[in-house]
Amino acid sequence: MANGALFIGWNRPVRGREQQSMGLFQKTMEYYTKAKSDGKIESFEPVLLGAHGGDLNGFFLIKGDVAKLSEFKREDTFVEFVIEAGFCLDGIGVIEGSIGEGITDIMSRWAKLIGK
Repeated sequence: MANGALFIGWNRPVRGREQQSMGLFQKTMEYYTKAKSDGKIESFEPVLLGAHGGDLNGFFLIKGDVAKLSEFKREDTFVEFVIEAGFCLDGIGVIEGSIGEGITDIMSRWAKLIGK
């Protein structure tokens, strides 16, 4: 069961690089689909946000085992896609997160720190 997540967010395509951004989105979808079928990740969800005046307009939420996600984000293809995203998307970011039992672990550590 997934205990970790990768949140990969972006703002919008760089002007003049919209076609490259679309191609990267398509390649990324194929890559994540294969990673899921290969058992490297448990699931992924692409999300495009509606207009809201902010600087986060879309993201992928990738779920899996923390150790497997750590390996996954070091794969050459993943790293190359993030580099390309930095070239054709504004505000790209990759953030690790906890879900499921991972939250239970983090919260129990926090509770210990505050004396609960």
